[in-house]
Amino acid sequence: MNKKTTGVVAYLTWIGLWIAILAGDKEGAKFHVNQALVIWLIAPLSGVVAYFPLLGWLVSVAFSIFLFACAIIGLVGAAQGQEREIPLIGRIKILT
Repeated sequence: MNKKTTGVVAYLTWIGLWIAILAGDKEGAKFHVNQALVIWLIAPLSGVVAYFPLLGWLVSVAFSIFLFACAIIGLVGAAQGQEREIPLIGRIKILT
């Protein structure tokens, strides 16, 4: 897979992220693979927050919508060949 395809596939699902890591252009798409990894690692927190009483479900829904929007922003950036950081969590670096 080329750089753009690897970046786009990484944002789609956990399986897409694994495909991008194992079979894609890891060096060329490292930026987008890292961004997608951050999104997919933070996503389960939304489920944890939902268990808190009163406003937990509302915060969970808002958090999930935010992460979905971040994934769309990253996906569009990868499809255009740009390296735009996603809002708020884009500066987190897991892959070096």
